[in-house]
Amino acid sequence: ALSRGNPCVGAILNRNINFTSGPQWLSECLLKTRWVLAVAGTHGKTTTSAMLAWILEYASLTPGFLIGGIPKNFGVSARLGESPFFVIEADEYDTAFFDKRSKFVHYYPKTLVLNNLEYDHADIFPDLASIEQQFHHLVRLVPAVGKIIRPVTSDALDRVINRGCWSAIETLSLAGQDDGQWQAVLEESDGSCFNIMFGQRLEGTLKWNLNGHHSVFNALAAIAAARHAGVQTDLAIAALSQFEGVKRRMELRGEVGGISVYDDFAHHPTAIASTLAGLRAKLNKGPAQQRIIAVIEPRSNTMRMGIHRDALADSAIAADQVYWYEPESSDWGMSSVVAAATNCAARFSSIDDVVDKIAKQAVIGDFIVVMSNGGFSGIHDKLLAALTHYRT
Repeated sequence: ALSRGNPCVGAILNRNINFTSGPQWLSECLLKTRWVLAVAGTHGKTTTSAMLAWILEYASLTPGFLIGGIPKNFGVSARLGESPFFVIEADEYDTAFFDKRSKFVHYYPKTLVLNNLEYDHADIFPDLASIEQQFHHLVRLVPAVGKIIRPVTSDALDRVINRGCWSAIETLSLAGQDDGQWQAVLEESDGSCFNIMFGQRLEGTLKWNLNGHHSVFNALAAIAAARHAGVQTDLAIAALSQFEGVKRRMELRGEVGGISVYDDFAHHPTAIASTLAGLRAKLNKGPAQQRIIAVIEPRSNTMRMGIHRDALADSAIAADQVYWYEPESSDWGMSSVVAAATNCAARFSSIDDVVDKIAKQAVIGDFIVVMSNGGFSGIHDKLLAALTHYRT
């Protein structure tokens, strides 16, 4: 994680000391002897990896894993494990200051999940084609006895696969939309209950606490990957019915006076949209007065560069109110995003001011969703404290 110009890096280079990257060390010292199940893609890597690790654990396979979040079923983000299986979140970010390939090219997966592929990491990649190049390198590393799992519909993944693929592929889709080998037939529109089909065969029904079509796809991918490792689908479904989620992925941080405060890691327009749409579908089954108040910090490097500014207003359309955070150090203004919104939207630069405003205006049944890939100056606890102050 050290950059060129860091004094430690300079000292190592000056003294000709041997060094390696974290991903390369993992490859050489840990993964070479393991059945690696890697989860790659722009969105859903952490949650899908957590689902997959939990399915293997539930099946008594005691996998190792390295995940960029904390699965609540485990309480830790990494462990060595006691079996050949190792689940890893396969990040496309570059490896190190001396190795500009994506981290995942070091992992040599036998089972590879490609969740999706969109443009992100604008600080590293100039365009989507350059990211597709890295995914092509990853696909080249999957052995002929391996398997690649991907959604049917993705132009970017189509281009990656069409450049060359030497492994079997299994595809995922929602029934009635595309013809995937694995299909989810929604029993509830919010994705909280769905039937799972493989080919023309009903494998079972999953009822769980998650919602949203993105969660359904994550589940299908995890089930398909686990099946490649030998886990029967009915056992995988049973495992996911007890899946507790991942910290910072629609994590309930607290409830005060019937007002719920959630924390979510979404930091890309697609992730923001799918998360809020999933919550909206869930709330549509409940009391009509329930509102979604989204508080969003465009914090990622790509967001700060303004790459996604034109998609931001529409990404939050499922919310009733949206508060966009614009810090003083922002490289671009949020005025155009607010102006383009068709719902109630505003920008703010003071955490304390927006906390006070939301706490005073929130009513019973509101869902406050805080979205950022950082700590957001502790806004979650400040909201809960302010809500407690005004309601006690």
